[in-house]
Amino acid sequence: MIKRLFDLIVALSAVIILFPIILVLCLLIAMKMGTPVLFSQVRPGYKGIPFRMVKFRSMTDEKDADGNLLPDEQRLPKFGQTLRSSSLDELPELWNVVKGEMSLVGPRPLLMEYLEHYSEDQARRHEVKPGVTGWAQVNGRNAISWEQKFEYDTWYVDNRSLWLDIKILWMTVMKVIKRDDISADGHATIEKFSGSAPKNSIPKDSQE
Repeated sequence: MIKRLFDLIVALSAVIILFPIILVLCLLIAMKMGTPVLFSQVRPGYKGIPFRMVKFRSMTDEKDADGNLLPDEQRLPKFGQTLRSSSLDELPELWNVVKGEMSLVGPRPLLMEYLEHYSEDQARRHEVKPGVTGWAQVNGRNAISWEQKFEYDTWYVDNRSLWLDIKILWMTVMKVIKRDDISADGHATIEKFSGSAPKNSIPKDSQE
């Protein structure tokens, strides 16, 4: 209940304070990439229950001669890269937080198709609500492997607290300012997850 109250107060305050910026971003996205300005997609939430996550659009819908979408790096314009590197594309997710579908801090909501590929331990990331930011995001984000990402996620599930959430939010602000770990090597974002073999785990008592 304390976490939910904290999420609600911070998210509503952020929406009110950032509303002028949100309006400007809507206009810029419409001018530079067209409409719709929002990107929405069904993602697994708490206990894997689907919900519709919203973000600002950062990629175009350009297709090849056969009608297939071009690779991500070709559909990600400079303005879209700026949105992602500044994490401004994540601002609409505050509405998901207000609705109670997401938390400010938690494992990032990934694709529905990944559910069947998780190991039993990796699936534990759904024991909490997904977050706008998380422990994996401040410890490598897209620059780390899926295995590392999931280990950080389950570490958070086992060690979550209000103080840890505050720490992660502060670390997120620092990451955004520095624009660290936006993409994986050789990818516009990060390659898709298709399952993994067990790997050496990150020490559970480590927060570094």
